[in-house]
Amino acid sequence: MKREIIFTLNGEEAMYEVRPEWTLLYFLREVCGLTGTKEGCGYGECGACTVIIDGQAVNSCLYPILEVEGKKVFTIEGLLSADGELHPLQKTFIEEGAVQCGFCTPGMIMSAKALLDEKDKPTENDIKEAIEGNLCRCTGYVKIIDAITSITGRR
Repeated sequence: MKREIIFTLNGEEAMYEVRPEWTLLYFLREVCGLTGTKEGCGYGECGACTVIIDGQAVNSCLYPILEVEGKKVFTIEGLLSADGELHPLQKTFIEEGAVQCGFCTPGMIMSAKALLDEKDKPTENDIKEAIEGNLCRCTGYVKIIDAITSITGRR
């Protein structure tokens, strides 16, 4: 049996009928068509499904959809400006060559955004802690950390 929930999705109030057994990841990808949030492991181990809920980076594959009621959810699609321009974090990832295959990138960017929303000048350790739940299976984390560091203007 479906239930109605109301929450904010990428800055817009949203009302949907959802099934209680759905995860937020399933809802975003299969109901809303927001496929920028990736499904990796499905167990909260890889971070490919990271979104921001009320300022905190969370694994949407583990997040029950009913828990979204009344909260503010941001996905990678929510970072685009109204005219379609990329968010500065997205631009910096591209400029620094931190995109690699791209599968983990949305989750990395959302974890980085949650950190930068909380701290203007995070340390390298802050950055490493923020992205420790995001796995990159390509070439590693140096360029990713460089991109996040770069946007803070500390390089």
